[in-house]
Amino acid sequence: MIFNIEVKDAGSGARAGRIITDHGQIETPIFMPVGTAGTVKAVHQRELENDIGAQIILGNTYHLFMRPGLDLVEKCGGIHQFNGWKGPVLTDSGGYQVYSLADNRKISEEGVRFQSHIDGSRHFFTPENVMDIQRVIGADIIMAFDECTPYPCEYDYAKSSMEMTHRWLKRCVDRFNETEPKYGYLQTLFPIIQGSVYPDLRKKSAEVIASFEMDGNAIGGLSVGEPAEMMYEMTEEVTKIMPADKPRYLMGVGTPENILESIAMGIDMFDCVMPTRNARNGMLFTSEGIINIRNEKWKDDLSPIDTNLDNYASNFYSKAYLRHLIISKEILGAQIASLHNLAFYLWLVKEARNQIKSGNFVNWKNNMVKRVKQRI
Repeated sequence: MIFNIEVKDAGSGARAGRIITDHGQIETPIFMPVGTAGTVKAVHQRELENDIGAQIILGNTYHLFMRPGLDLVEKCGGIHQFNGWKGPVLTDSGGYQVYSLADNRKISEEGVRFQSHIDGSRHFFTPENVMDIQRVIGADIIMAFDECTPYPCEYDYAKSSMEMTHRWLKRCVDRFNETEPKYGYLQTLFPIIQGSVYPDLRKKSAEVIASFEMDGNAIGGLSVGEPAEMMYEMTEEVTKIMPADKPRYLMGVGTPENILESIAMGIDMFDCVMPTRNARNGMLFTSEGIINIRNEKWKDDLSPIDTNLDNYASNFYSKAYLRHLIISKEILGAQIASLHNLAFYLWLVKEARNQIKSGNFVNWKNNMVKRVKQRI
C-alpha cells in the first residue's frame, strides 16, 4: 500500500491524500460504507460504485467467520470474488464485536473465548488466527486484534487492557509477517491505538503503535458512549504522535459533525453504521441539516431530498414519497434512504477534500458543522 499526501491545510491538521492498493485508489479524507456481513445493507454494489462513488467498503471478521464461514469465502477466491465488489476492502478484526458479546465471552492473555450470537457454538480468537482468518477473507487492509474497552472504564482496567492489546499486536505482526496473501494481491495490517479516555494511556499507546512502523494506523475505543469533546481530545492527543506520512483511521466515527472536526485534526479514514442504520429508521442527513422523514411536515413536500447532491436517490425522489415508503414500511424506503445517506457522507468528505485543496477548509468546515447538526 502506498500513501501520498497531496495537500496540507495551512489553518488546521487536515490533509488531502491518496491511498493506492492493488484493488484501486482511495482519495482521502474518505468515508467507508460498512458492509458487516459482506454487504452494505439495502445497497447494490453497482450503486455503491456508480451512484454514490464509494471507493472502499468494510467487512467484519467476526461476522464473516460466523456466516457464511471461511470455507465458502476461500472457495470463491476471497471476499472480492464472493460479493462482487471490485474496489478495496477493509476488515475489522472482530475485536469490537467480541467486546459487544460481554455476557458470552472470556478474555485471557491467549485470546478470547466466546459463543456465537447465531447458534451458541463456542469459538476461540487469538491474534494469530485472526490474522489467518483475514488472510482467507482477503481484504486489502486488515486490522490487528485488540480489546475495545467500554465507557466508562476504570483507569487500571484501561491500562492493563491497553498493554495486552500491545502484546497482541506483536503477535499479530509476527503472524502477518510469516504468512503470505492467498489470492495474488498484497494486504496491509493496521495496528489500533487504545487507552480509553485517559490522555497518558492514549499517548503511550500511540507511541507503541507508531514504533511498529506499519503502513497505516488506527484509533479504536472511541465513539463508545463518551462525550464528543472527550473523543476530540483523545483524537488530538494521538494525532500529534501518529506518523504524519501514514494514513490515520478513526474507527466507528461517526456523525457528520464528528467527521468534519476529526478531518481538521488530521484524520484520513472513517467508518460508521450510522448512515445506513439511521436511514432505515427514517433519519436523513442532508447538506442543510438532519431530517426525520417520519414527521408530518414532510407529508406534502414534493421537493427532492437534497438537490445539492448529484445522485439519483437524492434528486429523483420527493420527501413526500420517501415518507410514504418509510411510514408504510416498504423495503424501497430503506433502500432510497440508505443510498441518500451514504451519498451525503461521501459528498461531505469529497467536499472537505476539495476545500483542503482550495485552501478554504477551515472557513468551510466551521460553517458546515453548524448546518449539518441542525434539525430541520
